[in-house]
Amino acid sequence: MSETPPNTLQYRFDGPEDAPVLILGPSLGTTWHMWDRQIPELIQQWRVFRYDLPGHGGAPAYPAGSVADLAERLLTTLDTLGVQRFGYAGCALGGGVGVQLALRHPERVASLALIAASPRFGTADEFRQRGVIVRTNGLDPIARTSPDRWFTAGFAAAQPAITEWAVQMVRTTDPGCYIAACEALAAFDVRAELGLIGVPTLVLVGSDDQVTGPAEARTLVAGIPDARLAVVPGASHLVPVEQPAAVTDLLVRHFSTAWQPAHDSTTGQTAVPGIPVRAVVSAPPQPVPIAEIAPAPLVEPPQAMGRPDPYDAGLKVRREVLGDAHVDRALSQADDFSGDFQEFVTRYAWGEIWDRPGLDRRSRSCVTLTALVAGGHLEELAFHTRAALRNGLTPDEIKEVLLQAAVYCGVPAANSAFRVAQQIIREETTPQE
Repeated sequence: MSETPPNTLQYRFDGPEDAPVLILGPSLGTTWHMWDRQIPELIQQWRVFRYDLPGHGGAPAYPAGSVADLAERLLTTLDTLGVQRFGYAGCALGGGVGVQLALRHPERVASLALIAASPRFGTADEFRQRGVIVRTNGLDPIARTSPDRWFTAGFAAAQPAITEWAVQMVRTTDPGCYIAACEALAAFDVRAELGLIGVPTLVLVGSDDQVTGPAEARTLVAGIPDARLAVVPGASHLVPVEQPAAVTDLLVRHFSTAWQPAHDSTTGQTAVPGIPVRAVVSAPPQPVPIAEIAPAPLVEPPQAMGRPDPYDAGLKVRREVLGDAHVDRALSQADDFSGDFQEFVTRYAWGEIWDRPGLDRRSRSCVTLTALVAGGHLEELAFHTRAALRNGLTPDEIKEVLLQAAVYCGVPAANSAFRVAQQIIREETTPQE
């Protein structure tokens, strides 16, 4: 166990001190206990390091702003312990951390296993919507529906104790850290970088995973040069919990045979690691090779001399505030007549003004809502109410903004605004069962 400064992670070790280190990374809403049933087998060959995400499992609530931030906190933790090289297996968000490590610090990663992972987890809108629900209703609605996302119906019915454990695990998570993790997943997208992952990789997925299923797994395998796919039958998203024996066997086989030797930059030699190899008792499902062509990496055009064009930054901010669906719809409807206006709005409203550092996005949302009430722009008020929720305003705070606007913009204008905002808030904050 560990005491945890803000730039590190809560962790624990199991297994012999002189064995190679194998790291197990958790999924959003879980703790290191999701790996409990893998530990007895794995510690026969490795010193297993498990960590908790911020605010999970009683870990200090220091929210992480991105998946890359989580990866850096993990490396800082390992540096303090003197761990330089390791194998890494991560589930879902934990898999995203593993991808970041393999991309940014490949010299540290001997071998990689990505479980229920994806190069892009759903859409940014889905995770920001989840953050709005948690901010408004707390974690209970998310906790109650977690078993539906994590387990097959048969497993959930047959294992009520594990199902209740899953619900309580989410309920006891810090809401602010959960929301921050949702924002991190919303921004995570490494599809164009998969070809740069140079370590042996096992991609493991449950056959019935409806969150990050076989299609996402095949995308990973198609993009990572040295990757193999294993599909575990009868398992959903938390496959290490639902099918622990199969996952354990696959991990033992992968890390016993695909541990990449460390490269010594001073001598040009590679050291052969002393990793014991033993026979796997039960035969795991054979990984199925996937023959798909990975999409070509995106090539960014060279930046023009002088001041950077604010269009790309504006498009990023516009998507983060209004949502991908809204922006995609607006851009797809643009033609020769309206295209210049869409470019103008993206470049100047979003790239020049919304991206300025002088006000945070919550404050800009307050100003925007007031201005739209004053102008009677109810259609714009609707999607900026949705944006305000994404930017961190609560329904009560939006109510206060509209009450303030009623004094200075007039009761009739505020009456119409309340009607529009009330409908949007109901749609955005009603938990999805």
